Amino acid sequence: MSAARTNATSPKAGGIVGATSVRLRRSANWWQLTKFCLVGASGYVINLGVYTVLVTVLDVHYLLAAALSFLVAVSNNYLWNRQWTFRLQRGHPIFQGLRFLTVSTLALGANLALLALYIRLGLPEVAAQAIAILTVTPFNFLANKLWSFRR
Repeated sequence: MSAARTNATSPKAGGIVGATSVRLRRSANWWQLTKFCLVGASGYVINLGVYTVLVTVLDVHYLLAAALSFLVAVSNNYLWNRQWTFRLQRGHPIFQGLRFLTVSTLALGANLALLALYIRLGLPEVAAQAIAILTVTPFNFLANKLWSFRR
């Protein structure tokens, strides 16, 4: 086997391909991704529920309602991800919380940009949002795993 091939596939040699391959084979990483998606789904339901109550019951302007419901949902997601998904990676709660909020805000921005793009391309709104969420989820997970909840 050539040295170049060994370096590209060996995590010990620092090869990105090899390190990624090893990590993808670890069932713990897939279980962590599953937990992350379950927490995200709960945040989605909470976001829509809070938004609906604010807009329909309390007559809050839809933009303010969207911002408030996002904050409630992201707080839920942070607490669940800290306590359950990334339990073994807990560090200082304020630093991790600020990182989580940063990543969530970036993911929201990417989601909104993709949503607008998909709608401009002719996709229906709900389908566009579903695809945008799926597109952004890997970034969101990796950024939180490798940065927000890094010790």
